[in-house]
Amino acid sequence: MTKKFASQADLEEKKISFTELDDGVYAYTAEGDPNTGIVIGDDSVMVLDTQATPIMAQDVIAKIRTVTDKPIKYVVMSHYHAVRVLGASAYEPDEIISSQDTYDLIVERGEQDFKSELERFPRLFSGVESVPGLTWPTMTFKGEMTVWMGKREVRLIQLGRGHTKGDTVIWLPKEKVLFSGDLVEYGATPYTGDAYLRDWPQTLQRVAELQAVALVPGRGDALTTPELCTEAIEGTRSFLQDMFGSVKQGQAVGMNLMDIYTQTYQRLQPDYGDWVIFDHCLPFDVSRAFDEAGGITDPRIWTAERDAEMWQALEAGS
Repeated sequence: MTKKFASQADLEEKKISFTELDDGVYAYTAEGDPNTGIVIGDDSVMVLDTQATPIMAQDVIAKIRTVTDKPIKYVVMSHYHAVRVLGASAYEPDEIISSQDTYDLIVERGEQDFKSELERFPRLFSGVESVPGLTWPTMTFKGEMTVWMGKREVRLIQLGRGHTKGDTVIWLPKEKVLFSGDLVEYGATPYTGDAYLRDWPQTLQRVAELQAVALVPGRGDALTTPELCTEAIEGTRSFLQDMFGSVKQGQAVGMNLMDIYTQTYQRLQPDYGDWVIFDHCLPFDVSRAFDEAGGITDPRIWTAERDAEMWQALEAGS
């Protein structure tokens, strides 16, 4: 590979924010790096997405300990991507919860995903030597489940396929606070390499119908007003529709993948080029869109080798 992944040059440390969204409900954010959510119940704590390594998770734990000494009982995986889940062991939870679809994806492609993501974005795997292996759920569900943390109700819901087929949102119905995982981004480019692009906009409609008053996206600032929640949902949907629309249009007139990527980059850059990880995500996004528009329903498995081949081919024409 003659040209490195865009993300390999991203070495700048990000400023951490720990934002209270409601009584005992927090967002751990880092200027566009992957977010983590925290819900404190009557007698325990739930962590939503863990960071990529146990070493990195220690900073989340330190923030939690500034507001509560209750034990961390639950870890919830919004989806299977390594950067979201491989820090789980640091919390020593009683239960690690995911959708059954997410469990199935770990079985199918978890090892390949770990190696692929580590190569793409090394800064996000600080202390990777502390990762004991893949994170395996101890409890799975299909569709929806409720966890009662004393009097606090936490719903884990599959609203539909989008970022992956196993996406789970975490919804606090009384507080109307939503943790969306990577179904919603804010000021950050959606990664669609493992996505279902035809389904994702309708899934976002179901997200919108919850009418959250606060929302923690997969990446980007914690959103603390209904207006900001709507802005993030609609921004994510606009990117997906613009990107997939460009790819479908190019494919319909017989353009090859490299030319479609170049055209799509030029079309999207004015509106989305300043979003976090735009240059990193777009080659993966266009590659998956090209597959789905061409009839490949389920995302192909990304390996470190496939990553390098794709990146070199597309970037050679950019």
